[in-house]
Amino acid sequence: MSRAADDEQRSPRPGPLVAVLALGTTSLSLMQSLVVPLLPTIGAQLGVSANAAGWVLTANLLAAAVATPVLGRLGDTWGERPVALGVLVAMSAGTLLALVTSSLPLLLVARVLQGASYGLFPLAISVLRRELPAGRLDVAMSVVSSTLAVGGVVGLVAAGMLTRDGADYHRPFWIGLVVCLVTLVLTAVVLPRRRATGSGRVDWAGAAVLAVGLVLLLLPVSQGNAWGWTSPGTLGCLAGAALVLPGWVLLQRRRAEPLVRPRLLADPRIVVPNVAGLLTGIGLFASFLVVLQFVQTPPGAAGYGFGASVLEAAVVYLLPGGVAGVLLAPVAGRVVARLGALTTLRAGAVCGLAGFGLFAVLRDTPAQVVAAGLLTQIWVTVAYAALPALVVAAVRPEETGVANAVNSIARSVGQAVGSTVTVAVLAAGTGATGFPSAGSFTAVALVGAGSAAAVAAVTLAGRGRRGTAVAGGTVPVADAR
Repeated sequence: MSRAADDEQRSPRPGPLVAVLALGTTSLSLMQSLVVPLLPTIGAQLGVSANAAGWVLTANLLAAAVATPVLGRLGDTWGERPVALGVLVAMSAGTLLALVTSSLPLLLVARVLQGASYGLFPLAISVLRRELPAGRLDVAMSVVSSTLAVGGVVGLVAAGMLTRDGADYHRPFWIGLVVCLVTLVLTAVVLPRRRATGSGRVDWAGAAVLAVGLVLLLLPVSQGNAWGWTSPGTLGCLAGAALVLPGWVLLQRRRAEPLVRPRLLADPRIVVPNVAGLLTGIGLFASFLVVLQFVQTPPGAAGYGFGASVLEAAVVYLLPGGVAGVLLAPVAGRVVARLGALTTLRAGAVCGLAGFGLFAVLRDTPAQVVAAGLLTQIWVTVAYAALPALVVAAVRPEETGVANAVNSIARSVGQAVGSTVTVAVLAAGTGATGFPSAGSFTAVALVGAGSAAAVAAVTLAGRGRRGTAVAGGTVPVADAR
């Protein structure tokens, strides 16, 4: 028997496989959050404006939106292993470039390369669905998915530790490079060689049109505060998105082998997790940003806050939620298997509603803010554990990658909206003290609470969907409870 044939038949051990895939999704959320607290430092050390430094986040988001659906489809048609290795090579190259350059344009190129990392999550879910038995799938997906939230906290903590006292902004990228290289080596060793689950070709024309539509949508979402919400650029991009994205749907209907089947996008079983993912993304970044801003505000200047450093803000107020997420992920997977993904998602949303509600009315002591942050982080962890189960239950195996890629885009759009809304509300409430008013933080908390309540409502709307066609027949969908 040839080595290639042997590799085709050998199944990896579940434990190492889940660990490596979880490390990959941790690396993508690490790359996303690592620069969030660094933006002022990057602007100061590169001698650029705050708006220019903000493109370090925007470039990564746009690249992710463009690349993720294509990478998910490539994984379905070419096989997950070569695509995942290619993504990790691009991430490593981008992180190395970020380390060695002190030029904003080259840093933006680095962030574009790192944007390919978003493709790792849908590829990971495809691998798990193929390699693991049904009895272990829900827990494994929960563990891998929950690291999307946990990795964000790790990135914030790492950035705070390595850049305190005005240290060089390049330093946190060393952690990113090490994680990328370790993940690349382990992925090459652990991921088995398999034939692709799907067939056909990638609809590159459809991918290009979708990329244009997503860029036109996300540019004003991420840059609206800087450009002005009634500026020609903002309104023009939104108008363009309103034309291009429906046009893309019409184009997909005419394609023999579309990038994403239009019926897939309209299926209520897919609409529910996509809407829930968008709303959860809003809550995630609203929670991160409002807590960081609040606890770092000097109490003598604004009448609230604790005057925490970036490191203290990340370690004391955000890290407990990250630790809870690590511990909760396997439990959430078992809850998904026993009670259903919709029920689990609803329970998480209730935690988010409680967390934002607590922050809205009680934030006088550090313990109260920690408790609020912990509850919102539990929401995100539980939601991210439940969403892949909803998506996988609704699609055929050969569409697992691209369907989860669409869900990833929904979460990314939500994170961009959450960031933009939070910044806009806090900026609008900034007065003569130079700090936002206390009422501005209450307003952001109400936005987060509204997002959590909307997720709960969406799960109620999704009840009653009892089955889905998959390879081998129709199986009951546990989330329809």
